[in-house]
Parts: sequence; structure tokens; C-alpha cells
Amino acid sequence: MAAGGIRDRFRAQMRLEVKEAALRQLAEGGPGALSINAIAKELGVSGPALYRYFTGREALLTELILDAYADLTAALAAAGHRLPELAAAYRSWALAHPHRYRLLFGAPLPGYDAHDERLADAAQRAMDVLLAGAGPGPAPEPQLADDLLGWASRRGAHDIDPTVALRAVTAWSRLHGFVSLEIEDNFRALGLDPDHVFAAEVEALRSAR
Repeated sequence: MAAGGIRDRFRAQMRLEVKEAALRQLAEGGPGALSINAIAKELGVSGPALYRYFTGREALLTELILDAYADLTAALAAAGHRLPELAAAYRSWALAHPHRYRLLFGAPLPGYDAHDERLADAAQRAMDVLLAGAGPGPAPEPQLADDLLGWASRRGAHDIDPTVALRAVTAWSRLHGFVSLEIEDNFRALGLDPDHVFAAEVEALRSAR
């Protein structure tokens, strides 16, 4: 094998190991615990050596967020095109990866550019799957309809039905609220079975037309 091929494979493997170590840090302590030096120590290399693979902590964090969005989008796309199935897939992914879910939707770290265009595009791809499965809902008020059309236009969708956009956005806001409560065990703290609450939420989404 050519030397370049070996180097490329080693680089890809090192990047993978760095990201896996970073995800363990996230699971244990959240985004604030992410440390290049701690990762280097775990992997048995020097901190400066890791900068060959990521330019810094922020670059690593960005890649982890992009990976998480891609995995969430893939999980939604595999669920089908009906809102109840999409809701179940969204919840299942968040429960399986709560630390990655918090990374996507928690407050950004101080100084981190959470409005990076790549992140916005990745988030939009996930929303596109919800839009495809939302179906029409109630007609929004004129001002909100204008806001929804402006949002759709900025993402290049000039022919979207505002009722579909509203249903997708409200469905996502309800799902996000539910999942954010569930992954912090808030329902169980109240003595509620989250499966039962979720079933009621899905029924409400199903009937919200």
C-alpha cells in the first residue's frame, strides 16, 4: 500500500478515536467537559498532536454536532413519512443519545458560533424530513404565514404551504419539549409513565389538523 494511503487511513482512524473519546466526555460531563488535553491523555498522545486532526476544541465540537444532526436525520428518514412514526423515531434517537441531543439543542458554549452556516444547513435537513411528513394543518394567522413563507424562502423552498410549515414547526416544538423533559427524568419525578404521556402527545399530533 502506498505511504499516502497508510497515512490517510491512520488519520481517519485517529479522527474517529478522538470523536469517540469526545462523545464519552459529553456523556459524562456535557459540552463544558470537552477537553482536547484530556482526550490526548486518554489516547496516549500529546495535546499538540491532536491539532493535526482538529484545529481546536470548537472545530471538534462542530464536527460532533454535524455528526449528530446527520444521525438524527437518518433516523427520521428511516422512520417513514407519517408524523406519528417520525415522532417515535425522534424520541427514540434522543433517548438512545441524550448527550448528543443536548449538544444539538442545549445552550451553546460561551464564545461558540452556533450560527455557523454548516450547522444551520444540517438542522434544516432534519426539519425537511419533518416537513415531508407533516401534512397540512390549521391555517396560520397572516403575520405568522408571512414569517413561515419567509423562513421557507430563505431555505430555497418558495412553494411551501404555510399550513404544512406550521404543522411541522409546532410538531417539532412539542416533540422537543417532551423529549427535553423526558431525558432529564422529569416525568418519572412526577410519578408519570413517559410512554403513556408520549402516546397522548402522538394522538394530539395526529388530530392537530
